[in-house]
Amino acid sequence: MIRHDDINPAELRKQIRQKKITFGGNVKLKIFGKLNCKSGKRMFKQNRVFFCSEEEALERNFRPCGHCLI
Repeated sequence: MIRHDDINPAELRKQIRQKKITFGGNVKLKIFGKLNCKSGKRMFKQNRVFFCSEEEALERNFRPCGHCLI
């Protein structure tokens, strides 16, 4: 899990292009979803975290987004 505040924009884009980051989540709501989900794009940067896989998010007790991962 990588906090959005802990990664610079260039490194974030690089990891997304390399498929090292595939999901984003909201640390306060414990929800994760696809990076292109409209709901995820609206969350505050300080609440956003990134995951390498769906399994990683589930291991950390995040639930799937109701919009993009139904």
